[in-house]
Amino acid sequence: MLHKQHTIFATLAVLACLGLTQQAKAVNQQDLEQFKATGVCSRCDLSGADLSSANLTRVILRDANLKGANFSGSNLTGADLTGANLEGAILSNTNLTATSFTGALLKSASLENANMRFTSMMGANLEGANLKGSTSMMVNMRGANFRLTTLSNGLVTGDKPYGWSLQRPQKRDCEKFNIERGARGSVCSTEQVTEETTERRE
Repeated sequence: MLHKQHTIFATLAVLACLGLTQQAKAVNQQDLEQFKATGVCSRCDLSGADLSSANLTRVILRDANLKGANFSGSNLTGADLTGANLEGAILSNTNLTATSFTGALLKSASLENANMRFTSMMGANLEGANLKGSTSMMVNMRGANFRLTTLSNGLVTGDKPYGWSLQRPQKRDCEKFNIERGARGSVCSTEQVTEETTERRE
């Protein structure tokens, strides 16, 4: 009898956990219907929504909660996701041409093989995000945060916060030289200029 009670309690505990998980991932249906009807849903709660393989060209989701949403294979060309919460979102194989992620939270998001041409990532948080295989021509990364981020070439950034715009190479200490057949050239050492090195020089 005691064993049977333990089994029942264990089953109820598992069901309760599953129920809480489903509730946590539940989409606000009213917001979802508004988005489907108008393509505009700023500050909406679409967390966990399945928006895969959809035509979402020029949609407006500014400051929306898109945590854990699935956009895989969708067309988000020209979409405005400024300030949106995309933590853990799936954006693999998406068309993100000219999409705005300015100030967006993309922590642990997957952007594998995404087309990111002319995308704005200004001030975005890309901590732990996966950009492997993505096309990133003319992407504006100014002020973006890279920490343990997998870049398009598969390399992973360090575990310290790294602001894309805080470091830039500058040519210093150039030395001219002559090589065979009279050709001329120069060798320049480079230094990563940061806010810290700027303060040291001052």
